[in-house]
Amino acid sequence: MGVAARTLLLLSGLKIVNTLCKLWSEKHGRFTLGKVRSLRTTFLQGANSMTSAKYIGRDVHKETISIAVMNSMGKLLMESIIETKAGTILQFFAGLRGDMHVTCEEGTWAAWLYDLLKAHVTEMIVCNPRKNALLKDRNKSDRIDARKLAELLRLNYLKPVYHGEHGLRMLKELSRTYLAISKDLVRVMNRLKALYRGWGIACSGRSVYAASYREAWLKKIIEPGVRLRAEYFYQQLDTLLRSRREVRRNLLIESRKHSATKMLSQIPTIGPIRSAHLVALIQTPHRFRTKRQLWAYSGLAVETHDSAQFRYVDGQLFRSRKPQQLRGLNEDHNHDLKNIFKGAAQKATVGAGPFREFYERLLAKGIKPSMARLTVARMIAAITLAVWKKGVRFDPEQLKLQAA
Repeated sequence: MGVAARTLLLLSGLKIVNTLCKLWSEKHGRFTLGKVRSLRTTFLQGANSMTSAKYIGRDVHKETISIAVMNSMGKLLMESIIETKAGTILQFFAGLRGDMHVTCEEGTWAAWLYDLLKAHVTEMIVCNPRKNALLKDRNKSDRIDARKLAELLRLNYLKPVYHGEHGLRMLKELSRTYLAISKDLVRVMNRLKALYRGWGIACSGRSVYAASYREAWLKKIIEPGVRLRAEYFYQQLDTLLRSRREVRRNLLIESRKHSATKMLSQIPTIGPIRSAHLVALIQTPHRFRTKRQLWAYSGLAVETHDSAQFRYVDGQLFRSRKPQQLRGLNEDHNHDLKNIFKGAAQKATVGAGPFREFYERLLAKGIKPSMARLTVARMIAAITLAVWKKGVRFDPEQLKLQAA
């Protein structure tokens, strides 16, 4: 829309205000000059708020940030490349006026930029890059990506990623550290067993990792270079085990400061460590309106594909009886959260407790063990959300009420 068109729209709006004032005065008495000015000022403020909104897309990299600024009509107002430093970023946004709606993609810099700019802009959205299909279309560059992000933000087509709950920062960092060290520990253990298997040495069980049996296992390796490599792996294993014990202790101490971990740890198979991870990863249960939203976020939702759902028979519309095509579980999810619920379900199926009884009832109905474990994992996730939202203790009777 050009300048002339916007001017005509503004004049038409003022004319409408004057007409309304005249109609009101004919019925209820004359308007005072102050009331007329007040109405005109309110209209002008509303019009200015529409035109002053700015939609800012940012393509963030280690050294530079490419920025594109659009107005509410989709016109490109400004493009800039600034240095990835806090002072430079704040200085750039301090020079802009109006309502600023800002976005960037989830990544290494997202949490830092969110905390930096949240208090200085009207809206700050960190978006999911997997959902931005427009960025993959045709040419790609930093400048083009920034423009496309601003356009998607203006059209409200972005899928936001949750950022918030600053009081959980310490718990989040400890949880991430514990999970990262645990993954590194598994990698080293796999390398050790692969080394022994590569030289024809059977190494089933966990005794190969124990310090008391270490010399006996090393003597089985004849080649000196391979033995030296195994010794380095054992040193790395000891370091990671020591680090994980320390992080675990600090994680449990920090988790006791949050009442939600105490509630969640009462759920069978969750325990103190899993409850600490759940609070750190989910942060607040009110992100999810229903249990199905939590299932999708945790990778426990079944993905279906369907087409040609309706047909006409003798002029009447009927729904097709063709069954939906199942495509497995959704791929876009939080992998750590999925591992927590799957691990809890696996533990529930081998130990005694209410979830074991529920699992056996599913098997008695003829459900496959893999699908039964998935159902138990979905049940644990649903009960976790309900207990956390309502702030109540776990009740085994909920297994009969919750539909997984």
